[in-house]
Order: sequence, then structure tokens, then C-alpha cells
Amino acid sequence: MSFIDLSHTIEHGMTTYPGLPQPIICDYLSREGSRTRYAPGVEFQIGKIEMVANTGTYLDSPFHRYADGQDLSQLRLDALANLEAVIVRIPAGTGRAISPPVFQGVPLAGKAVLVQTGWDVHWRTEHYLSGHPFLTGDSAQFLLDQGVSLVGIDSLNIDDTEDLARPVHSRLLAAGVPIVEHLCNLGRVPPGEFRFFAVPAKVAGFGSWPVRAFVHVIPTG
Repeated sequence: MSFIDLSHTIEHGMTTYPGLPQPIICDYLSREGSRTRYAPGVEFQIGKIEMVANTGTYLDSPFHRYADGQDLSQLRLDALANLEAVIVRIPAGTGRAISPPVFQGVPLAGKAVLVQTGWDVHWRTEHYLSGHPFLTGDSAQFLLDQGVSLVGIDSLNIDDTEDLARPVHSRLLAAGVPIVEHLCNLGRVPPGEFRFFAVPAKVAGFGSWPVRAFVHVIPTG
């Protein structure tokens, strides 16, 4: 496959993050109700969704952390789409805290760096909601020093949720580097060249929004 979906499906009543409300998905205008508005045999459905921005697989812009940072509507498309990318696969037994040595020797400059921890296998279970892998603040600084363009992870949070300073969000977003959390299927991406896409809705005054994250695998030969 040349395209591989890296995003979770947003479903009614699902939990993305503990303490955040679950999305409500329903009809605003049902097919049955629409039949009275149109010609015989013509019907439409208009859906309605109530959710917080941090639902499913989502992107954080600088405004999520900083009042004067770029919001979703101010992000450039070339910072979100068709990005050269690399997957950093974290070996089993590494531990929860992902420190700079795992990134050393990886070509990072200008790349979207996608961190595969394997935590996505716990999605939609209680286990997913605690004890997750995360980057350390030193890792965030190392990635910035290497000139990365975006950082994603297949885990509950790129930070240790017990660290209320949120050093990874703070450092990356202060530097204008978007973050994508709750990725999945990184293990399906084969070795070789690929491009990463994670474009949110163009919403003013919002710092986060769900994305249809995916990669386009570049054929070889």
C-alpha cells in the first residue's frame, strides 16, 4: 500500500484522555427527517458532533501552550503536509522515559520525527490511559537542536502526565514545532522513504484539532 493510515477512528462515547469528555456523535438532520424537505426519493444526513479539540489522533499547535503562539488557522500547509519523515522505533524494555540516546545517529534535520512505542495496541482500554511512554525534556531539546519540523508519538501524551511542567510541549511548541499525539499503525510503515501528512481543520482561536494522519510510502526502483 502506498498510503498508510496512522489515525484512530473517532467514535461516539470513546475516551481519548482521562478526564476529558467523550465525543457525542448524532444526527442534526436525519435522513428520515430530511425527506420532508426535498423532492420524493431525495434525502440527506447532516451530522452533529460535540467534542473537545483533543480527541482521537490530534495535532497541537503553539497556541495550545502559548497565548501568543500560532493557532490552527495560522499554521502553514508546508509545515503539516508532504513532510519528509522518519520513524524512531523504541526497543522493548527501554522503559517509559525516552531519552536522547535513542535519537542519536538518526537523520533528523528537517524531518517529521514519529516515535513508535507500540502503546497504540492498548487503545480503547483502561491500560492505555496510564503508565504510557513519553519523551524527556532533554529529548525534546535534542530534537530541536537537530532541526526537526514536527514530532509525533503513538502514546497517550508526549510528556509524562505526572510532570505538570510539561517540558516537551513547552519546548517544542515554543520553537514552533507541532506535536501529533495518539498515532497508530507505525509498525505497518516499511523501511524506506515516506512522507507524512497531518492537517487539522483551519480553526481560528484553537490550539489542537483531530487529524487524519497518514504516510505516503515512496516506491523504490
